[in-house]
Amino acid sequence: MRGTRAERRPRRLSRETLMEATAHEKFPNVFWSANVTELFERAAYYSMASFVVIYLGQLGFGAYWPSNLNGILWTLVYFLPILSGTIADQVGFRRSLLVAFVLLAAGYLLMGYPVWFGGADLAPVVGESFTAPAPVVAAVVTGILLIGAGGSVIKPCVSGTVQKTAGVRATLGFAIFYMVINIGSLFGRGTGYVVRRGYGTLTILEVVAVCAVAAAALVYLVNKATEAKEQGRGARMTIPFLAVIVTAVAIIGGIVGGAERVETGDSLSYIFAVAACASVAAFFVVLFFYREPPVAATTPAKPRRSIGRILIDMVLVLRNGRFTLFLVLMSGFFFVYNQVYNVLPLYAKRVIEPSPAMDLYTAANPFVIVCLQLAITQYFGKMKAIRSIVVGTVIIGVSMLINVYPIYAAGGMRTIAANWLPLGSVFVILTVALIAFGELFTSARMYEYIGSLAPKGQEGLFLGYANLPLALGSLAGGPAGAFIFNDIMANGATTRPDGLLELVPAQAALGWSVLMGIGFLSALAMWLFNRWLERQPAAR
Repeated sequence: MRGTRAERRPRRLSRETLMEATAHEKFPNVFWSANVTELFERAAYYSMASFVVIYLGQLGFGAYWPSNLNGILWTLVYFLPILSGTIADQVGFRRSLLVAFVLLAAGYLLMGYPVWFGGADLAPVVGESFTAPAPVVAAVVTGILLIGAGGSVIKPCVSGTVQKTAGVRATLGFAIFYMVINIGSLFGRGTGYVVRRGYGTLTILEVVAVCAVAAAALVYLVNKATEAKEQGRGARMTIPFLAVIVTAVAIIGGIVGGAERVETGDSLSYIFAVAACASVAAFFVVLFFYREPPVAATTPAKPRRSIGRILIDMVLVLRNGRFTLFLVLMSGFFFVYNQVYNVLPLYAKRVIEPSPAMDLYTAANPFVIVCLQLAITQYFGKMKAIRSIVVGTVIIGVSMLINVYPIYAAGGMRTIAANWLPLGSVFVILTVALIAFGELFTSARMYEYIGSLAPKGQEGLFLGYANLPLALGSLAGGPAGAFIFNDIMANGATTRPDGLLELVPAQAALGWSVLMGIGFLSALAMWLFNRWLERQPAAR
């Protein structure tokens, strides 16, 4: 029996009804296993990233090569996804992830090999001269290449999995993905600190357990925060995020404070053991729990892309003068950002204190992002993309300038502030926090701006090159950062009895001012570029 026309008419659902219907849908298991692997990978990388230039300097790589090699590592991680992402899409995410984590584990082990098995000793201070023997150089360079190659595979695979499995909940899916990156970064640094400080196995396991529970709580809050954001209440979720992190830090502090250290001193090479273990754990998560994301039968097969096709596409993209100019200008932001892992560690280790906790100091970055992301989005999300990028770049310039204050403060940068840390180290933490604040204004809006620059119908192709500014900034930031520290800040410096450098105040201030100037010039250039672009005919 045929129904009436009204009965046969499809019922239209309101946006609120659709949101309510999808709010209770569960993500498939592969979504969660992919995010767990991303958490482990980020924990692995950031457990050691803050110390690479210090470690290589103590290993005998001299004053310049640690930053040069660190710049190459970051460049590989952000440039190679153009190739590795395409390859992973063709051979399968699961197989690619397994190979990637093997490469990562091997790379991290090679980084620690010279100290563990090669008979090398870490000098108490970073030396000026290159004294590392050939076997040490071979192990470190090979390790960096393996980490760069393996790390470049992970994000395309995990983000691709999120895209394929999130469905109508893509916004929430990518919010969880972005939060997982920062959760892994935050807790990887904390675990690395406990391990390198020589605490016992039980203490380490207790800290890892607290981190795991806190990570699960934060992911749960992301789910709630997305619903609150849709209702205009996202900023209110700052307090719950902050409460979870502060509680976790307090519990970990209590655990560590009541524990005895098994080893004295600072076993810096152990950070690579943490990274290798996290990579092995991720490998087994993929092996036992990750399955290739399902593809609908109606989805057309993607055409296979050869290396030649990838290079042709790269030429096509970079021939777009406006887009290429934007990438170059945008790299100024990431040039300054990269100094968190070049100039700041060198400055803290060689000038402020003999054993800076750079893993904890740089944890200010993910801490700020996790706690303030929703508030920034709610209050500044309607700001034009280019204005937001300019504001973020100005902020990152200011973050460099504030380090001038401890140089001229009463008592100097080594004065202990509030019975806690040297004043210079406090400002290093504030610098990292401000950089994270600038990142909240800049990073996400960069993708939006790239989408507006791309020719119509080619947005996906152009967005595939969105990481090039990070690669360019890292490639230039390594050697330039070493030059700014060694040839500007440390120019005319003398060595104190404790091995720290006594800088000429004017030279130190000049170095920070140069970094600030690069940030401000980048912001100005980006603003002028957009003004010029607005006066040009649309290229669509």
